[in-house]
Amino acid sequence: MITVLLPPTLGAAFSLPDAADLVPSPVFPEIPDDDTAPHAARYVARASLEIGRLVGDRTPVVLVAEGDGGPLLGAVGAAQRSAHRPVLGYVLVNAPLPQPGSPTRADLARNQLLTEVPAREGEPAAYRTERLPTVPDWPDAPCGYLLTDPAYAHPAHLAGMRGWTVREATGGRSAAGELAALVGDLVR
Repeated sequence: MITVLLPPTLGAAFSLPDAADLVPSPVFPEIPDDDTAPHAARYVARASLEIGRLVGDRTPVVLVAEGDGGPLLGAVGAAQRSAHRPVLGYVLVNAPLPQPGSPTRADLARNQLLTEVPAREGEPAAYRTERLPTVPDWPDAPCGYLLTDPAYAHPAHLAGMRGWTVREATGGRSAAGELAALVGDLVR
């Protein structure tokens, strides 16, 4: 099993640097080219290509997505299934949850009470209003949520209401350690 640590969108880096030392067999795909429309489709396509390059065929994965990569996790997972690569679990880190239909990032922020999360510097104009891809049969594996930023408390609460395993890494607790424990919980 390999843990795929997907970064936030728009070229941001995955923010838990100690994860490389604690999660099982980590890989860090680089997704540098989702800064032009269609942002979500570019992210999903590049993430899928990078996973194929880094992981190889038919190796089971746990997909971890941070920030605005979270709502795209179902589409990335569907691409893995299409490539005959088993997905053993999904983890969102400080991310809006995917939701049915074709919501925009602005819809997700409003529906999940993320209005206090500021836009990122250099964010393209249509980024928040772009329709996101959804996958009707997602989730197809166990899901978890890691909360390290209190601004994402409501999506973490919603994840718990869905029956997902939720872990919190605040108050000096190691975020990377909690992520590793969460991945372990999902693949038991």
